[in-house]
Amino acid sequence: MSVWPAWEVREDAAATAWFQVRLAFADGARVDALCVVSADGISIEDVRAQPALSLHDLAALADWIEEPLFEACGMTQEDEAADGEEYAGARRARPAWPRGSEGRWLIAQEYRAAQEEGCDPVLAVMCATGHSRRKSLRLISQARDAGYLTPRHARR
Repeated sequence: MSVWPAWEVREDAAATAWFQVRLAFADGARVDALCVVSADGISIEDVRAQPALSLHDLAALADWIEEPLFEACGMTQEDEAADGEEYAGARRARPAWPRGSEGRWLIAQEYRAAQEEGCDPVLAVMCATGHSRRKSLRLISQARDAGYLTPRHARR
């Protein structure tokens, strides 16, 4: 993933900056986005993808680019928390995901619901929990180990 500034507009003490974001995947797929950072928050103005993004992938795009975009702006999560009024709404607050067996049961529910809808179940868990793909896969495997999901491979 790469992020670079496109342009910036200053008016009095306020500034609005546009950034180009590119996600390139190993299989040749690519996503280009134009993002705006202002005192009102961060928004995505334009997205181009090859091949086209599904609706679920488009919804997850903000989570994919959020951290690198903050880094390009020179902000960290601590800065964002300290400057909450200035960048209000820049990050979406996610509800705390329950731990233990209740969390594993909810993971299994999200996973099965996505399967029934014909969607990517791992992406559904990522969107529900706000965690990365690796962490979501770990949570799914814990739900399997707890017996909430069927085993991944048939035992012989």
